[in-house]
Amino acid sequence: MHIVIFTHPEYSSSQSMPRFARMLSDGMKRLGHTVEFWSPKPTFYSLDAPPFCKKWLGYMDQFILFPWRVRKQLKRCSANTLFVFADQALGPWVPLVASRPHVIHCHDFLAQRSALGEISENPTSWTGKRYQAYIRQGYRQGRNFISISMKTQADLHQFLNTVPACSEVVYNGVNSIFKPGDSQRSRAILGEKIAVDLSGGYLLHVGGNDWYKNRKGVIRIYDAWRQQYRRNLPLVLIGPKPSDDSLQLVEKSVFKNDIHFLTDVDDQLLLHAYRGALLFLFPSLAEGFGWPIAEAMACGCRVLTTGEAPMTEVAGKAAAFISRMPQSEAGKPQWVTEGAQAIEKILAESAEQRQAFIDEGFETIKRYDSEKTTARIEKIYTTVLSQYVS
Repeated sequence: MHIVIFTHPEYSSSQSMPRFARMLSDGMKRLGHTVEFWSPKPTFYSLDAPPFCKKWLGYMDQFILFPWRVRKQLKRCSANTLFVFADQALGPWVPLVASRPHVIHCHDFLAQRSALGEISENPTSWTGKRYQAYIRQGYRQGRNFISISMKTQADLHQFLNTVPACSEVVYNGVNSIFKPGDSQRSRAILGEKIAVDLSGGYLLHVGGNDWYKNRKGVIRIYDAWRQQYRRNLPLVLIGPKPSDDSLQLVEKSVFKNDIHFLTDVDDQLLLHAYRGALLFLFPSLAEGFGWPIAEAMACGCRVLTTGEAPMTEVAGKAAAFISRMPQSEAGKPQWVTEGAQAIEKILAESAEQRQAFIDEGFETIKRYDSEKTTARIEKIYTTVLSQYVS
């Protein structure tokens, strides 16, 4: 089977999607298939222009030049070519191959829901609403879909207004590098990286500045926990450079010297971060899957996350849960207190209680075996292709 994977352009801000596309490509190549990537090249985007023009120049590359190039490339594609969209947000390109064998991977519909006014924390501009409608118009022409969670699948069916010919759920596979190890050694390695003594452990968050990752909520909970309880543990936040409002929140904290941001982290250092943490704090407002939850559990780290799908779906019985952060400012102090109490409850667990949750996590992450994920995806790909090729 020859597989063409449509991906976001290299100049896009997405980090998780290129990672997912590489995972697909590497997995299919290991199984003996040939793979190539198709994505827009920065023709207009590379022009010298003011920053506010860059987005629109990128759109010209994506929606004017790229479709023209795809139509030319399609002429050389054999009948046994399967076209794979690494993300449903690439919907505008789906009509180009809608009559050919294709599969659309769906991660989350947060931008789609925001554009319809369903998520007040993420208001969408008029142009943003039109763009999301354009995406939706495209992926609605697809027939074969793979969602990364039951929650994502439910959202997909809602936006399609029907159940498509093929709609499967395949959980993300966790990189096999993530596994338990010597926590003290990992703390020493991470501590050396940020020049802080982490030998007593620390709280950890992994995520970006996106509204739904709730970085500010993490900082608020940590601040409240430090004020209420006498545990002198640092907070390490791994991800891109923090936003200005996150930095301002840290600057106001009495415990600002114990809050550390770490950027440009590879998987090896991330592994040590998970292994050394006493608690992984992940109070997301929404997710498509929640990859860091599974990675943390695979490394034997206790998890505290939001008690809503898909976080509950991914973590199962292995995590502790708090409510979703309320939208109103009036309700946030109580939520912060709830989070601080949940942290303290976990840290006060006996060794036996803690190990029981960690062992439950090891059982849960068996669902996210990367080889099984790849094999499952290959089976769906093969089935879809067979329905088009006689």
